[in-house]
Amino acid sequence: MVKHLTKTGNSLALVLDRPLLKATRIDADTALEISTDGDVITPVRETSRVKKFNAGVTTIHDRYAGVFRKLAE
Repeated sequence: MVKHLTKTGNSLALVLDRPLLKATRIDADTALEISTDGDVITPVRETSRVKKFNAGVTTIHDRYAGVFRKLAE
């Protein structure tokens, strides 16, 4: 998707249409992280969500490490 910046006073704004906001679950209270090295804008992930994901990855790795090793061979 290509978006253009809109002049707002002395600044430029990135206007996100309602369908895009709905699809990405971004609202006015969502913090966004902007990366200058990868040209990416993403929502800041909640730390509890990241911790839960990492715990799941660890559990899966502990349970299926042997299977993953055999598949890699």
